[in-house]
Order: sequence, then structure tokens, then C-alpha cells
Amino acid sequence: MTKLYNKTSEKQKRQALRNNIPPAEKMVWAKLRSQQVEGCKFRRQYSIGAFVVDFYSPELKLAIEIDGDSHYEDGAPEYDRERQAFLEDKGTKVVRFTNQKVYEDLDGVVEAIRQIIGQMRRITPPQPSPMHWGGRLILPPFTRGD
Repeated sequence: MTKLYNKTSEKQKRQALRNNIPPAEKMVWAKLRSQQVEGCKFRRQYSIGAFVVDFYSPELKLAIEIDGDSHYEDGAPEYDRERQAFLEDKGTKVVRFTNQKVYEDLDGVVEAIRQIIGQMRRITPPQPSPMHWGGRLILPPFTRGD
């Protein structure tokens, strides 16, 4: 099975990005690091396949992207769409904020992230359906509480 997360082949790219973090990302990281938002652990410059996301919560499979000027250059919107489709196909929710939004309303960005985390944690996985055996429904035994 091929490794998908934080591949060794992407290590130098991740390190270079961490060493040259743009100011808007630095501002967001100061708020996300050390589980400051809803106790959610984020990693910065985390690779998924060949792509590196700005911030990633393995617990929630949540990627936070801070879009700077490079996201508006020729070809960038198409690349971002392909990248987002790949990430979503792997079960990752991608949330984007612009640099400008971070500069103008950092508290609003953090509050939006807080709400997304809360929503994602409230979603419960579907319960397994009861097992059938010989045409009869088999339910787990009932236990009385003390």
C-alpha cells in the first residue's frame, strides 16, 4: 500500500515551506498551534499525496488553506480545483481563506475554523445495521444499568 500522508519524498518541500511561511499563514498558525482552537491538533505544511496543505487536522481530516497572490496567477485556479478534488476524494475537507481575510479579520477566521471543528465533531458516523441470521433479526443483548 502506498503511503499517502507526509511522504518522505515530500519532506524537503514541506521543510522549505515551513521555513518561508508567509505572514498571513504565520498569523493563523499562532492561533492554531498547541491545540488552541477547540483542543484540535493541527500540523502545518502537511503533505497528502503530492500536495502540501497549509494546516491539517488528522483527527478531522480537515485542511485549512490560506490563499495568497499565487492562487490568482495564470493556471492557479485550475491547479487548485484539481488539488481540492484530489484531497476531497481522499476524504479531506478543505476550507480556504484569503490572505486579505486573515489580515482584515483574523478573529473572524479563527471563529469560522472553531465552528467548522464543532460541526465536524457533531457528525456521528452511521451505526452498523443489526445482523440478520436465518431470516431473523439479531440484536445485541440488553444490559441493565446499575
